[in-house]
Amino acid sequence: MSKSVITVLLIGAAVMCACFAGCTGTETPSASAEAGAGDMPTYVVGIDAPYPPFSLVDKEGNPTGFDTESIEWIANEQGFKVEFRQIAFGSLVTALEGKNIDIIYSGMTITPDRAEKVNFTNPYWQVNQTVITRGDSSLTMDDVLAGKATVGTQSGTTAVIWMDEHLVENGTMPKENVKHYDTISMAATDLENGNIDAVMFDSTVINDVISGKDLKKIGSVDTQEFFGIGVRKGDTELLNTLNEGLDKLMNDPHWQELIKKYNME
Repeated sequence: MSKSVITVLLIGAAVMCACFAGCTGTETPSASAEAGAGDMPTYVVGIDAPYPPFSLVDKEGNPTGFDTESIEWIANEQGFKVEFRQIAFGSLVTALEGKNIDIIYSGMTITPDRAEKVNFTNPYWQVNQTVITRGDSSLTMDDVLAGKATVGTQSGTTAVIWMDEHLVENGTMPKENVKHYDTISMAATDLENGNIDAVMFDSTVINDVISGKDLKKIGSVDTQEFFGIGVRKGDTELLNTLNEGLDKLMNDPHWQELIKKYNME
């Protein structure tokens, strides 16, 4: 995608760390509504990277990944520009409501709670929750479901929601056994170091998490979650534009090319 078409705005590594800590208060509101007559509107897209294969940052500091390339294609097709802003996953909805970003496109599951604050497009991907352990671990999926393990995951994700609703609230697992991390890679590192027993996370992402590491899958929870692109309540025109563009993309050969490129299946 030509850089003359897609404007990429990514903050530096130091600022990214602040964003991962949820420090979105310093962000300036989007200027998408200020486009002059005849100009293409620019929408600020909130992403949480690294979140492979959906949102990534390359060696030059540019955004890439399945979601990022998808919105670039949609923007080119539908006649708008995008800028990318790094936001910690748990702060994406707050940033959207505060008009620091206009679009959430970062592997976000459509849930009833989120749908009360965000308007989602039609689903574009489905995942379940997969559990991994160290390669030499004898831990089983039955052990995890019986609350006999300390399980890490990324804060604000549906893995946390599932464990809270199905294990913690019914007393199966002590609340302190669910360990929260700023990123899934931090959780995986703590697992490798023996500080936790397992990690639970989105099935598509887990393949990248365990790649090249002495980690293994031990099972999955069939949560049947669907990802959607999020916009503010009331942004009906933008929602329709994204749905139209997403439908075009998913029926274009480029969709399968992206799936193959990022080893999605």
